[in-house]
Formats: sequence, structure tokens, C-alpha cells
Amino acid sequence: MNIMIIEDEAKIRSELAILLKNALYDVSLVEDFSAVEEQVKPANPDLILMDIHLPGRDGNELCGAIRQSLDVPIIFLTSETDVMSETNSMLMGGDDYITKPYHPSVLLARISAVLKRSGRSKADATLLKYKGVSLDTRAYKVSTDNQAVELSKNEFKLLHYLFLHQSEVVSRLDLIEYLWDNDVFIDDNSLSVTVNRIRSRLAEIGVTDFIETKRGVGYKI
Repeated sequence: MNIMIIEDEAKIRSELAILLKNALYDVSLVEDFSAVEEQVKPANPDLILMDIHLPGRDGNELCGAIRQSLDVPIIFLTSETDVMSETNSMLMGGDDYITKPYHPSVLLARISAVLKRSGRSKADATLLKYKGVSLDTRAYKVSTDNQAVELSKNEFKLLHYLFLHQSEVVSRLDLIEYLWDNDVFIDDNSLSVTVNRIRSRLAEIGVTDFIETKRGVGYKI
């Protein structure tokens, strides 16, 4: 599921991106606010998080403009707390209205609820399949036709990231930043340990050579 963030404050935009990536969403960022609509359509997001006050543009008006060409859920995330502002935003087509500061768990719950209401959060999206291996994104399990094994949080996140980039070589740096973006420093060996643990889990269900090592670069499936 891809979520687009339309937020002009770089710090908030970065915090939201980290939160959503850790929740296993793909994230698209708008950083050029001169032509937002032109960036939305090719990204084809499953949901948009949008501030009301944007450079040279009112978020309510932008919501209406997006609605004319794309049927996508829109959640307003704003510091505006008055009832009139919320009413106007909902009348312009907003699906939800969340005020800052937000609690991360509440925001994620509201995003999930809007996705379910919109019909975009489908059961089959929770099961990823590649080369005879299935990854259950709800149960944190990897399986073949008749065997399954549970993964730890980081094992799951790493394998999920590789599933999202099937047949692509993912660099070690990208994986380290994705898994441990809240830490100041992580020993490069931690990534190798995690990959080896995943390989051991896969071996338990009879899967070998699923994760390839591209020496000096990264990994691919």
C-alpha cells in the first residue's frame, strides 16, 4: 500500500515517512509544491496524508482538484483545531481529519480504518508470493505449500522489503537505513546476521538459495 505525504514542513514530513515505512507502507513524498496534482496521478497512491496550509495553495482546494481526476482517500493532518475548518475539509472530500500533534498509533489506526472503508485494504494484499514462497504480512510468517515458520520483527521487515523489490538488487545501505533508521549507528555485521537468520528460517521449510548475495552490493530474491 502506497501513502503519499503532502506536507511542507520537512521535519514532520520525515517523521511521517519513518512512521509509515516502519508500519510497512510504501511512501511517496511531495517536496515540490508548484505542481502537486501532476505528481499525484503517476504515483497512484492508495491514500494521501495532506496538510491544509501549503505553500501558495490551500489544502482544501487541492483536495477538490485531486478528487476531479483520482478517486483516492484523503486524510487531512493539520494544526487547525476549529470545527469550521474540519467541516470545510470534509465537505471538500476529505475522508478524515486529524489534528497535530498526533499520536503515532492513533494515526496508523485511522489510516487503516480509512483504507478498509475505501475497499483498498484487501485480504489478498496481505499475502505476497514469489518463486513458490509466500510471505504473510499479518501473521509475520513465511511459507511454502505445506510448511510455515514465524519470523521476528526485523527478519520480517527485511524479507518484506526484498519481496517489494522482487528481482532487484537492494543495497546493504538501503536495508540498514530501512531496518534501523532510528538508530545513530549500526554495525554492518547486524545486517549479515539478520539475513543469515532468515536463510535459516527458510531452510526449516525446505527453501534454499532464495536470497542471493551480490558481493559488495547487497541482496536480491
